[in-house]
Amino acid sequence: MSYQLNSKIRTLIPYEPICGDFEIRLDANESYINFPRYITDKIQEQIKSIDFNRYPDPYCKNLCKSVAQFYNIDENLITIGDGSDELIGVIINSFLQKGDNIITLSHDFSMYGFYAFLSEMNNIVVDKNEDLTIDVDRMIKTACGNDVKMIIFSNPCNPTSIGLDKQSVRKLINSVESLVVLDEAYMDFWNESLLSETADYDNLIILRTASKAFGAAAVRLGIAVANNVITQALKAVKAPYNVNSVTQKIGEIIYKEKNFITGNIKEIIKNKEFLANGLLKIQKNRPDVFTVYKSDTNFVFMKMENTNKSKEIFEYLKENKIVIRCMGSFLRVTAGSKDQCKKFLALFENKLSSMYGE
Repeated sequence: MSYQLNSKIRTLIPYEPICGDFEIRLDANESYINFPRYITDKIQEQIKSIDFNRYPDPYCKNLCKSVAQFYNIDENLITIGDGSDELIGVIINSFLQKGDNIITLSHDFSMYGFYAFLSEMNNIVVDKNEDLTIDVDRMIKTACGNDVKMIIFSNPCNPTSIGLDKQSVRKLINSVESLVVLDEAYMDFWNESLLSETADYDNLIILRTASKAFGAAAVRLGIAVANNVITQALKAVKAPYNVNSVTQKIGEIIYKEKNFITGNIKEIIKNKEFLANGLLKIQKNRPDVFTVYKSDTNFVFMKMENTNKSKEIFEYLKENKIVIRCMGSFLRVTAGSKDQCKKFLALFENKLSSMYGE
């Protein structure tokens, strides 16, 4: 009798990112800015000092200090992960028990629901408003009426690019007994963070990442910030040597480069506004063809009139060596350099002209 995969994973398909040789990549919300030579030189020197025959520091002490100094927070409240994806999985699997109720939102980062499924939780999906904003009162009512143990969502949101203001987030945290996991992966591009307030709550975990604003997607570095009780629990349940020594060394360096990082963030935001304004200008001439949503991130989210149109545009751009993200009738476009944004806008407008006429 042969071994059979269980029904939970039998039909799962591995994640397949867009692969290929593209001149411009605007699909993964990465930074288009790579590290300059003086930073890579520092990284190379630090890597030379690693004892590769030894396990990495399980608590990432030096990295936590660099992160704490960058954000002006308590280093003792920081837990480092192998990307925020690892932290999401660890949190859902450890702070919940099989069959517990968890709230996720639609639309939001798909991995929340995926990890809840793998951990055999009961995922209650709360729909957003028609304009893709969050109905906080609906979330509170759902959480309180269904014995929800955890609420997890991204703010600002991936993929909608829309943020929820501090006051509304505070209202949610204070109105539920659930653990609130606030994924602020894109908050470096906005100014409504609760990071400095994390220790004031007994039911809050905030996640950050080095993959977006810091331009370090390659190293897989995620951050969790919570009060002391939750932090100690996180450090107890994570793998003991989860973040390798190379990532730790690189992280220590880049979080000390505050002027470089903040300068990049300003440039990225400026280019995002250029991209968004360019799309809004095109939209004025075609108000019934697509909708552009307000962006608090480093990308722009828009909805075409139907799925076929969005796929046609996506394929046209791929043929012209530009790749974006297609999600049914929605398109997500990362802000690249100004020249990259110009090329995208020109091709997008050209394609609309061929689809709908001048």
